[in-house]
Amino acid sequence: MKLRRRRPSRLLAQLRAPARARPDYSGGNAVSLLKGGDQLFPAMTAAMRAARNEIWLGTYILYHDMSGNSLVDELLAASRRGVRVHVVVDGYGSMASLDWLRQRLGGSAVALEVFRPIDRWWRWLQPGQLRRLHQKICVVDSTQAFVGGINIIDDRRDLHHGLTDTPRLDFAISATGPLVKPIEQAVRAVWTRAHLGSDLREELSTLAHSPSPLSRLRLLARSLNLVRRTDYGDSVAHLPPMRAAFVLRDNLRRRRTIERAYVEAIQRARERVDLITPYFYPGTRFRKALCQAARRGVRVRLLLQGKVDYRIAGMAAHALYAELLGRGVQVFEYTPAYLHAKIAVVDQDWATVGSSNIDPLSLLLNLEANVIVRDPVFTAQLESEFEAAIAVSRQVQADTSSGLRAMLRRAVVAWGAYVYLRVAGATGRY
Repeated sequence: MKLRRRRPSRLLAQLRAPARARPDYSGGNAVSLLKGGDQLFPAMTAAMRAARNEIWLGTYILYHDMSGNSLVDELLAASRRGVRVHVVVDGYGSMASLDWLRQRLGGSAVALEVFRPIDRWWRWLQPGQLRRLHQKICVVDSTQAFVGGINIIDDRRDLHHGLTDTPRLDFAISATGPLVKPIEQAVRAVWTRAHLGSDLREELSTLAHSPSPLSRLRLLARSLNLVRRTDYGDSVAHLPPMRAAFVLRDNLRRRRTIERAYVEAIQRARERVDLITPYFYPGTRFRKALCQAARRGVRVRLLLQGKVDYRIAGMAAHALYAELLGRGVQVFEYTPAYLHAKIAVVDQDWATVGSSNIDPLSLLLNLEANVIVRDPVFTAQLESEFEAAIAVSRQVQADTSSGLRAMLRRAVVAWGAYVYLRVAGATGRY
């Protein structure tokens, strides 16, 4: 008797399928640029006060200062009106505020989850603890979304350096239209992962004893954002404005999506590449794309930290100055305040705002979220903000450290990055 070979289920095929790297654009969106918490928090507050059904919030830091308290007040007020409110914060980024947050939300209907909590010493020994939730996302009633690099903390407060006179430079976007759907799916998924992280054994036991385990597995996989697939492509000309895409970096099927989106945009650049990031230590492919663009005659400008918050991060960026400057890349350092923005503009119709830095943590480890906008009006607005920041920054004219000392510094930084990535479980070349 000849046995019929069983075909793998569609679910397993979807889970095994390689992730596509190109952004999935939609048209008919409205995307607005927001500068700092001074603009973001009032916009989020207005959206939350108008909420009727659901609020989803995911953030790295939710701090117990005036901004954090005001936002929590809005979440509680929405919950009392019958709005379903889900909040997920990172266990490391919000560690100093977790007791306060649990006290504020305790007894309410707000569903709070902590992504990879570090409330016990042995938590540090668990695999994946160096992979953090670094996204900053809020979605209200499935109709309006906020994405960017801005944590829920006062613009003039730094967790390590205290209060400052000048607000940090940072950006986010507000969006309506088809773009909101994948953003909501992302924040739902990370909330679900955090929830299962604290109750995974019970969920798996329920799954095993379910009368329809395959159906329940499909539902679980969908909530974790594993089975959503769309048709990706570069062509956006047929889409109505505003054209935009939501891009993720996670540790499931989108491990290099943000990095590849950056690199491909830089490789297509013909006139300019303007990039702001506080933490800059890109891999070989990213650096090569920047240097090749400069060699083609593209004006490539990087705006990095001049007022350094983490010494090791500043050291890592400085280790690359000689290579970049020697190949025609212009480097500037922002000095008026702490720099936290993660934005880029390429030519007249490609711009991105999000949470992803250009360093190993963001490009290979953390959960990150960016929005790419292909719209000349939005790009011009973001470019205007870039020019304003450049105007108050200092240009690095030449590499100030050369020879053996520079080589040793670069070797130490490279070795440290290599060890960190291996300990964190990152694979592949960087």
